[in-house]
Amino acid sequence: MNWILLIIGGLFEVGFASCLGKAKDAIGMAAYGWYAGFIVCLTISMLLLIKATQTLPIGTAYAVWTGIGAVGTVLVGIFVFKESAEFWRIFFLATLVGSIIGLKFVSSN
Repeated sequence: MNWILLIIGGLFEVGFASCLGKAKDAIGMAAYGWYAGFIVCLTISMLLLIKATQTLPIGTAYAVWTGIGAVGTVLVGIFVFKESAEFWRIFFLATLVGSIIGLKFVSSN
């Protein structure tokens, strides 16, 4: 169950990073809305990480949580913000995904 919470927490990390990306281009009340989304996503993400680390090793949990956030944020950047999708960027993203999966398999919990 805590692996599921950790994955959901990682997805909320993608949410707070994406909100920051949208807030930098917004003005007025729209910017405040994106910053509010950032705070909500950040809070939920951290609470889920805290819950997951009650039974999962902190090193593994943190690496998986940040890895999900990093991969998800890069994908949002590519598909939403039209960032570069060059070969080496995708290659290293794939190695990161492989490392996250590897950590899950070698974890004792």
